Amino acid sequence: MLEDWLAPKAAALEARGLTRRLSARAADGDLIDLAGNDYLGLARDPRVVTAAADAVRTWGTGATASRLVTGTTELHEQLESALAVYAGQDSALVFSSGYLANLGVVTALGGPGTLLVSDEHVHASLVDACRLARSRVEVVPHNDVDAVEKVLAERNEPHAVVMTESVFSVLSDEAPLLELAAVARAHNAVLLVDEAHGLGVSGNGHGSVHAAGLAGVEHVVVTMTLSKSLASQGGVVLGPSVLREHLVNRARPFIYDTGLNPAACAAALAALQVLQAEPDRPAAIHAAAARLAAACEVPPSRGAVVSVPMPGPRETVRAAELCLRNGVRVGSFRPPSVPDGISRLRLTAHAGLSAADLDRACAVIVDAIGAVS
Repeated sequence: MLEDWLAPKAAALEARGLTRRLSARAADGDLIDLAGNDYLGLARDPRVVTAAADAVRTWGTGATASRLVTGTTELHEQLESALAVYAGQDSALVFSSGYLANLGVVTALGGPGTLLVSDEHVHASLVDACRLARSRVEVVPHNDVDAVEKVLAERNEPHAVVMTESVFSVLSDEAPLLELAAVARAHNAVLLVDEAHGLGVSGNGHGSVHAAGLAGVEHVVVTMTLSKSLASQGGVVLGPSVLREHLVNRARPFIYDTGLNPAACAAALAALQVLQAEPDRPAAIHAAAARLAAACEVPPSRGAVVSVPMPGPRETVRAAELCLRNGVRVGSFRPPSVPDGISRLRLTAHAGLSAADLDRACAVIVDAIGAVS
């Protein structure tokens, strides 16, 4: 039955060049990695690794239960406190993934009396959250503040949440946060900002919300992932303490999910401490991203990701294969992961890239693009 059901779907994807396949990477290797999200280059930092290993020895390999049962440890509370202070927020609540953090906050704030206003380029986790929230949803053109204001002004719902990313994951452009915050306040709405690509990168590492002077503002809520700059796993929602209490009682992805494992908490906490001790790391990300963008003749990135438009999905995959063959691992954006339908090479800058690495990577990528275009 499943063969008859699923084989035609697989064939349709293959015909469009959109089939995805898993590929295991080796633990060690001499590849230049421009595909992963280790923005600050801390995933193998001895301080971070040691903290995670110590946590396993102390707490074991798992959280053992949901956060409301036995899944909250001292490490969870230390991490939440440290993240809130670093981001300039009143409180923080850690989830077991960034995806679940977005699901949790949107569904907990959503419902029949809440309008959700979503930028058309937001991450899939926010798209799925909208689908699950039982709210009316309005999708507005990318970074269109006037469209947001119009929707808010015409709404009938007593509550509204405007959703955006601080730095968008595909185009790596920035949201107009000050304008969106002003419009949200004027219309008694909440602004929810996903800082997955902002933490550790923008605002000297503190994120775009902090840089815009919006940290701690009552109607601005922030979500972050721990799996990129903080070299770990998990997610967090930051905002007023009243929101944290609401999530503890209403966010189903928090209530019914096993807590984030202690090793991940310890790793993220250690990575945050490294970032605080070495504040030049975000600048190194931007320098590397600028070098990659210049080599590929694309506009400068506002974040760590440099997107290089390609003729189509097959050419994108082929170019990535050529790069890998020549010692450089790059990512690829293909539908449905791209909001505008344009396939792209995804080059992720990180703070650990040397000048020699960048020179080598740029040469390989340019050659690969030329070979398939």
